[in-house]
Amino acid sequence: MEVKLTVDGKDIEINNFVQRILAGTVIGAVGTLNGVEEDCGEIVVKIKRC
Repeated sequence: MEVKLTVDGKDIEINNFVQRILAGTVIGAVGTLNGVEEDCGEIVVKIKRC
């Protein structure tokens, strides 16, 4: 599993523990949504503050 974090265009290094927490949280939430296959290969999330 690979997790990449970019903030304001800058890549932020995150350790394996944080990668697992972020991935588990996102995969768990997205996996409950209709239309998402259980074995999807990639999830992209973009958050923009307004």
